Amino acid sequence: MKFFESDTVDEVAVVDPLSYSVTLEVTGDDPDGELRSELETASQLMRESDRPVSGSIGLIQRANGDFEQLIAALYENARYAGEVRILLDGRRLAELPPDANLRGTGPVPVRIVVDPGKQFRFGDVSVRDVDGRAYAADEQGLTPGQLAKSTVILDAEEALVRELEKSGHPFAQVSNRDVVADHARGVLDVSLQLEAGPIAPFGQTAVDGAESVDSEFIARMAGVQQGEQYDPAALAAAEKRLRALEVFSSVTVRGSESLSADGSVPVQVSVAERKHRFLGAGATYSSTDGGGLEAYWGHRNLFGRAEKLRIEGSVSSLGKTGKAKDMTWRGAMLFEKPGVLGPASKFTSRLVVQQENPDAYRRFSVEAAAGVSYELTPEQTVSAGLDAEYARLTDSFNANLETITLAVPLEYVRDTRDSTLNPTTGTRLSLLVEPAYEIYGSAAFVKLRAEVSAYRALDAEKRFVLAGRVAAGSIYGASLAAIPANRRFYAGGGGSVRGYGYQDIGPINAAGQATGGRSVIETSAELRIGITDTIGIVPFVDAGLVSANQNFSNTEFKAGAGVGLRYVTPFGPLRIDVAVPLNKGPTDPGYGIYAGIGQAF
Repeated sequence: MKFFESDTVDEVAVVDPLSYSVTLEVTGDDPDGELRSELETASQLMRESDRPVSGSIGLIQRANGDFEQLIAALYENARYAGEVRILLDGRRLAELPPDANLRGTGPVPVRIVVDPGKQFRFGDVSVRDVDGRAYAADEQGLTPGQLAKSTVILDAEEALVRELEKSGHPFAQVSNRDVVADHARGVLDVSLQLEAGPIAPFGQTAVDGAESVDSEFIARMAGVQQGEQYDPAALAAAEKRLRALEVFSSVTVRGSESLSADGSVPVQVSVAERKHRFLGAGATYSSTDGGGLEAYWGHRNLFGRAEKLRIEGSVSSLGKTGKAKDMTWRGAMLFEKPGVLGPASKFTSRLVVQQENPDAYRRFSVEAAAGVSYELTPEQTVSAGLDAEYARLTDSFNANLETITLAVPLEYVRDTRDSTLNPTTGTRLSLLVEPAYEIYGSAAFVKLRAEVSAYRALDAEKRFVLAGRVAAGSIYGASLAAIPANRRFYAGGGGSVRGYGYQDIGPINAAGQATGGRSVIETSAELRIGITDTIGIVPFVDAGLVSANQNFSNTEFKAGAGVGLRYVTPFGPLRIDVAVPLNKGPTDPGYGIYAGIGQAF
């Protein structure tokens, strides 16, 4: 989104502009109009009929290009006996001299006539390599009797070559293609010959385009091991890993087109660096929690090896309270260093000073944490860390209680979503085990939490996406009062059960003050409906409960329902949700409004 630049692209003036009008006639069998739609899409004359061409030569060139594209569209529809005629000012394109003058008193009439002919089906199909070994053509869709679309043949060739590449053949190719259309029988006979080429290992990795990022570091983070058998998946994984460093605007990882002297395949990494410093600001609003502001500054390449430093600050509860001591604020410094234990690892650390004042407690804290994450596979990550926090807490049990808590968070995440901000398929599972010890109170406890979310598109265009989330957790060991208030479980609010205030769901004491709990269950369901390419609506239902113990006795599920509006942007959907509590308590709000970036989960 450009705020200070114009999105208008200056159009290049057309020399000797010549306008034309165009019609498309499909004379054969096309009952549902699907073929006509495909032909209109393929035709540049149709797509750009409102844009003049450069004189008669320009119109003839565009028509010649259309002829080839229309024939290709017929082949893609398994029609190999079709005929395409293009007439310019009543004269057949094939009969026009290159210097023909088509200019008249008005737009040049262009007529496209397509006789698609019958659809062909696959006849005899043969797939062999240069040594005569046969391959199963059916596995690639080349099945006798099926529609013989040209795209099926091309996709089969690509799949066959890809399978050979996976077996370590970097230069596999289709060396010969023999396709014969039998017009009398309406069948297409296909014969493909594969040339696997040699099996080869990866060679050395070379880096091109690096400026301030260390080239040796880039080669190491690519993680393509010299001597390992060639595999295109390793190149794709290297490209994904380098993009994840967030220091490059473009990354390409390719194998060389020829073997080196030692018989290996050299790897070429080409990068273009992005701006390393960044800053930003944001705002949030909730009718139950008030407004909020945040700002941040960061550096993506602090010491030349993609080390990331980010300094951020935020303040919230604006408009909800006029006293500074009751406001919520946070200041943090975060540092990341990739590759500490190999390309799949990352070291993270943070220093956070914050004050928060939700209904359940008041907290001032200073926290320092460090940890390492390791990518087991592209979908699975494990992490371990050490967290030390000093806090001054006031809650339903204590006033101005000072605590020092040491924790060791251990987490496993499996993420197969197609997008983090707007997923349409896949799942995400996270499992957390966090042993902790509060020093002043000599309280030892273990926090367990599991969360799974799933996404399924209900149609091919992904206009309708069903999304669901379930989360549960328990704390074992210390009593509820001995567990620091900020480490207990709570529910309610925009990221939990919409329709209720932040952390307002759970047990309360005799004075009506929330105590938090030792166990929690949350669930959500949404139907994400795309109205246009950028606008969507989302009806949803959330539910949750918090218990002071592990058996959920004397607790009640709280449910909320509502509808949200989504506006898709390049950095994720903008979200506004309106929800009402379905079993409203005496202190619960009548409704809640929540805004943010990204889907709710």
